[in-house]
Amino acid sequence: MRFASARVCLSAALLAVSAPRVAAQTAWSGLDAATQIRLAVQAAPREMREGAAVQGYDRSGAFVTLREGANDLLCMAPDPESTRFEVSCHHAGLEPFFARGRELAARGITGQDRVTTRWKEWEEGRLPIPYGSVAYVLTGTGFDAATGAIEDAYLRWVIYTPMATTASTGISEQPSTGGPWLMMAGTPGAHVMITPPNGGGR
Repeated sequence: MRFASARVCLSAALLAVSAPRVAAQTAWSGLDAATQIRLAVQAAPREMREGAAVQGYDRSGAFVTLREGANDLLCMAPDPESTRFEVSCHHAGLEPFFARGRELAARGITGQDRVTTRWKEWEEGRLPIPYGSVAYVLTGTGFDAATGAIEDAYLRWVIYTPMATTASTGISEQPSTGGPWLMMAGTPGAHVMITPPNGGGR
């Protein structure tokens, strides 16, 4: 596989597992559906939050749909088993790619093996990665249970651009704070990262 040496992009949207799991030991374990929804949609642009679908976890820890959507955005509640607080939203066109990642992870296919499996399926035309589709990733140190406000919130953007290169886009591969840069250039997983300075992006 010619893409086997590419770096892996870390994202909770790619790491969520669909099967029931062991009880979590985090501050965001066992949240009710309403709280999960309130937290998840904060990753979305304000005008898109009300209509976004939301995925999260039921009482058994299974990954489920908490709310159906009315627009093309799908948001994900914080993973109760992750020690890092993170919520995210992505364009609905990316869901087959993310769902396939969850399926592979549930089968024990992780890391670079999962990356190259999905890239091969994209090359074969079996797994879409819509060019220009976006994911919003919002991290924090926790949240206020009374208000739902996320503490130390930090929002970054990922724009998927399969096979994009500096030559095809004019975007540098050099990591940049405050501006776009191209990660995994020349691979099916190529994407534009936009990472504002700490405290920005909301």
